[in-house]
Amino acid sequence: YLNVFNEERLLVTKPKTLAEVLVTKNYDFIKPSLVRDGLGRILGIGILLAEGEEHKTQRKHLMPAFAYRHVKDLYPVFWSKASELVKAIMPTTQVNGADAADVATAPAIEIGGWTSRATLDIIGSAGMGYDFGAIQDPNTELNVTYHKVLFPSRQAKLLGLLSLFLPMWLVRAIPVARNQDIPAAAQTIRKNCRQVLEHKKRKLESKDEEPGRDIISVALSSGGFTEDNLVDQMMTFLAAGHETTATATIWAVHCLCTHPRYQTRLREEIRANLPSIDTTTPITAEALDRLPFLTAVCNEVLRLHPPATLTFRQAAKNTSICGQYVPKGTKIVVSTSAVNHSKELWGPDASEFNPERWLGPGKMNTGGASSNYAFLTFLHGPRSCIGQAFAKAEFAVLVAGLAGRFEMELEDKVSEIKIRTGITARPLHGLNVRMRAVEGW
Repeated sequence: YLNVFNEERLLVTKPKTLAEVLVTKNYDFIKPSLVRDGLGRILGIGILLAEGEEHKTQRKHLMPAFAYRHVKDLYPVFWSKASELVKAIMPTTQVNGADAADVATAPAIEIGGWTSRATLDIIGSAGMGYDFGAIQDPNTELNVTYHKVLFPSRQAKLLGLLSLFLPMWLVRAIPVARNQDIPAAAQTIRKNCRQVLEHKKRKLESKDEEPGRDIISVALSSGGFTEDNLVDQMMTFLAAGHETTATATIWAVHCLCTHPRYQTRLREEIRANLPSIDTTTPITAEALDRLPFLTAVCNEVLRLHPPATLTFRQAAKNTSICGQYVPKGTKIVVSTSAVNHSKELWGPDASEFNPERWLGPGKMNTGGASSNYAFLTFLHGPRSCIGQAFAKAEFAVLVAGLAGRFEMELEDKVSEIKIRTGITARPLHGLNVRMRAVEGW
């Protein structure tokens, strides 16, 4: 199709074309310069933006840190933060200091702010071995700064539009507040990352303390990164691993509110198999793996509401896709949402929330889809999400904590939710939810 100024773009949706773009010819298709320049200004060149041999090297050194055998050791950290989140939300759901008699009379809270702060704390604790304290204090420097970057103003959107027509250096030179805010925000976040990294290095050099189990400690121990590059990786983890899971958790709450029978069924499974979130008893990866309906709900939410709905690529050289010539510079669009909702791949109920599609023999990992490329939330191939196991575990634990403790329903059950697009696709005006603590867990 044709974009602005008749720029040709290719939208790939078929499994064979996706296989070539994402796997067999993945290094023929790089991130567009506009994406690299825009995000690189904030994040640096971590694994998300690196290309070619640099990407291969970074991924090789980071893979051990994100391996399942390592991630499973982080489940107690995830559970501890889910418990902290639930306990922090509890007072906001009460009426005059007592639990509401029924969910319809419970106060409504905006759940997105809570999920964002929880995932920031989790990526800090499990990813970096440092607690940012965002659940307890929404006004921490890092939380406030990240919201400035991740939720762009109208001015930021206008600058983004201008970057389609003007050189990036000229757009950045325009004397407006956003062009001052971004470098200042990046500097603040980098300062926080460097402080954490210095603490990790001192701990690693000390023979009296064991190395941490967090992602950065493992990456630091590998010896494969310079200090500056490790800061780039930390910036990337904060951006890619924070708001994506927060957004997925918002949509999980929405889906459970709009499908109360699934919400009840999930709560019963959680309570029958996991210790109360009020106790200090940690959970294990094996315990969560024994909850098939929780896994099914999480997979279905990630399919129906992928946090990142589009991925862009650009042909790095003259190449082809399934025999069709693709000249250098051609923009490629991978629509995660379109593929995940494809009736051809998922059947006639592709646009419906149906976690039962993931239950039954041979369906736990496929959802009954006809192709491996039907589920694109984490992409595929060498550029697939390296933190997939981490993200899915963190997401499942947060959903278990919220659904296990609260009965939930939407404050507004009538109005259609408008979507705000950006780094992630989330409700434009937030998601206001009535939540009532259910006794017995």
